[in-house]
Amino acid sequence: MPATPDPPEPRPTLRDALRAVPVTVLAAVSLGGVIGSLARYGLLLALPPEPGRFDLAVFTANTLGGLLIGALMVAATEIAPGRRHLRPFLGVGVLGGFTTFSTYIVGIGSAAAADAALLAVAYAFATIAAALTAAALGMRATRAIARRRR
Repeated sequence: MPATPDPPEPRPTLRDALRAVPVTVLAAVSLGGVIGSLARYGLLLALPPEPGRFDLAVFTANTLGGLLIGALMVAATEIAPGRRHLRPFLGVGVLGGFTTFSTYIVGIGSAAAADAALLAVAYAFATIAAALTAAALGMRATRAIARRRR
């Protein structure tokens, strides 16, 4: 008779998980989040969304954020992997605060509620496609720049 595998260990609570993270990392995420969120808010003020129209501010934030996240991931994992606070500050904090999935979803719902269903679908797919393409371009460009510098 085959032995039964041991049950998986229970996941730590959120409180225990956060206690295991150094305070400096939590501070880097927090400070970065403030900066990224304020940058997105500024973009929303500069390009206010209109019901039934393409939300250019959120599209721009998510596309630009995708480009920068792609570049950051290459920088943080291939170029400067020893920088302990780089990903928490820039990736989770700044770019996590700058990009926005929740506002993107609200934009889709607003377009649909304004009887612009085709716009809602186009916006949904265009944003995802643009952000993923931008991330790939950011990764590729960062690798190319790093090769030239070596």
